[in-house]
Amino acid sequence: MTTLKDPSITPSTFSTTRFDYLIVGGGTAGLVVAARLSEARGSSITVGVLEAGPKSLDDPLINVPGRFGESLGGQYDWRFETVPQPGLNGRRLLWPRGRVLGGTSALNFMTWTRGNREDYDAWEELGNEGWGWDGMLPFFKRTETLHQSSPKHQSQHQSHFNTEFHGTDGPISSIYSKDFSAPHQHWHATLNNLGLETNKSHFSGSNLGAFTTLTSVDPDTRTRASSATAYYLPNLGRSNLHVLPDATVHRVLLEGRDDEWVATGVAYACGGQEFVVRAAREVILCAGSVQSPQVLELSGIGNPEILEAAGISVKVANSNVGENLQEHMRNNQLSVTAAIYELPSDLIGPDELRADSVLAAAAQEAYKTSQSGVYAMLPCALGYASLSQVIPSPKLRWILSNLPTAETSRDKILSKQFTNSKRGQIEYLFDLGNWSPYFKSEPGRVYGTMLMMLQLPLSKGSIHITSSSINDKPAIDPKYFEGPGGELDFSIMSYCQRFADKICRTSPLSSIIQKRVYPPESFFPSPSEYKEDFTSWIRSSCITDWHPIGTCAMGGHEGIKAGVVDARLRVYGVKRLRVADASVMPLHICSHPQATVYAIGEKAAEMILNDWGS
Repeated sequence: MTTLKDPSITPSTFSTTRFDYLIVGGGTAGLVVAARLSEARGSSITVGVLEAGPKSLDDPLINVPGRFGESLGGQYDWRFETVPQPGLNGRRLLWPRGRVLGGTSALNFMTWTRGNREDYDAWEELGNEGWGWDGMLPFFKRTETLHQSSPKHQSQHQSHFNTEFHGTDGPISSIYSKDFSAPHQHWHATLNNLGLETNKSHFSGSNLGAFTTLTSVDPDTRTRASSATAYYLPNLGRSNLHVLPDATVHRVLLEGRDDEWVATGVAYACGGQEFVVRAAREVILCAGSVQSPQVLELSGIGNPEILEAAGISVKVANSNVGENLQEHMRNNQLSVTAAIYELPSDLIGPDELRADSVLAAAAQEAYKTSQSGVYAMLPCALGYASLSQVIPSPKLRWILSNLPTAETSRDKILSKQFTNSKRGQIEYLFDLGNWSPYFKSEPGRVYGTMLMMLQLPLSKGSIHITSSSINDKPAIDPKYFEGPGGELDFSIMSYCQRFADKICRTSPLSSIIQKRVYPPESFFPSPSEYKEDFTSWIRSSCITDWHPIGTCAMGGHEGIKAGVVDARLRVYGVKRLRVADASVMPLHICSHPQATVYAIGEKAAEMILNDWGS
């Protein structure tokens, strides 16, 4: 592997440069903010970015779409894990996060989707002005260039779109794949047979139903489009934009001025040495849902009990820092089940390429010469269903009548959302490969995985420091299936898993499925008799979908009593300090969050420039 040549700066020079803005984290949102600030008003604004990982702009492990998932657990991954989860039989779950320029946008599966109108309107209803659907749509469009599929492609692959809701000149290219795996060919007809209609405009404020998803991939090279390739690479020659890789921020520097705290810079380490760098205007945390709260706490902003236990002096007391963790299993990360089905042996997917060098070489040649084949493929067959579409009415009535008592404004809005049949609260996805860490593939056999993901979990978790060192990983505690809300999450997952299995028993998808191998099936009843119990399997196999949000949430009407930042992403109690990443989202969305995080970066940059004027 080689590394693209680009302007470099030494830690010593970086620390003595006069920056207007310092951005902590060169990830999905961080590079958006950096690009937009550094392009504003000519070159009069100087921007510095500190990224803990390397640049690695041309590694095929990252850039080749069909190699999605291979980088997880490797050198570009922070390799976080949760504390033991009682709701998951005491298991710890791995929590991949990007440790490379581009952050998690360089590790994710390139799924390009958008939430529902109601998802974002809920943020505004909490008092976060400008964060509703209408306020967010211009920023969704600003980040994207839609490359339209041909009429023939639309007819063959259901690659529908409505140009009114897409961008035309944004840095991120959104495209439909050239080729799709065998299961995709049967996806729409199968879900249609189960009452889930094809959604021909899933970017217009409702993603309910089945659709072929767009992907964040360059249309010419068919390589990954990340924040590094789209927002940094075209702008790396700017004299006012400096990115320092392999630099780990230890804390934000806070100074007391006239009885208030002001962010003046950061302390960081690079190459085994420690440095300090100053910001004339603002420090902007874009370190993600795990590390933005970690850096705040190490800087003295957070719950006094947690800070004092770690030996940190309290500067700003705020018990919301690191709380409100939601992850597609509701206010925690997404909860995912992965059932494995055996498929015909002549199908070829990513597992087969990793096991057979001859197949891999042929796939590599197809990708190199025509940007096609398995290495150009991504999982694109998605479906979102409301609870009322997949849970029997008596059971759903019981669930709705047993929702936990709403103690906060967020809880009240979330409870109200559970009665909204327009929300796709359960995501389904089927594609080739064994996606489960708990099932061992047998050589020579081909597998497909049915994923089911809970979008609006009721259980809430937290992320907190355990010491005063940035080198000690924080305690990640999603509290999966814990508490009254967690018990309902578990019940919902159990019933929705039946529908997941029903999809695989429905024609035409069932025509390429030989049998379910994980969990092993003890019987194969007819649909009318189907009442299989998945509860014990879910408890022992459920994992995360890597979509954590909420740990530095916007407080809305309640301010510091309910959140960490205001609607302009300014940290309560500190001047010249903001957070701009997925951690500011107060409630989760029924969608993969990538496109939303880009939009957060776009909106943050505009607010920063407007607040500082000319």
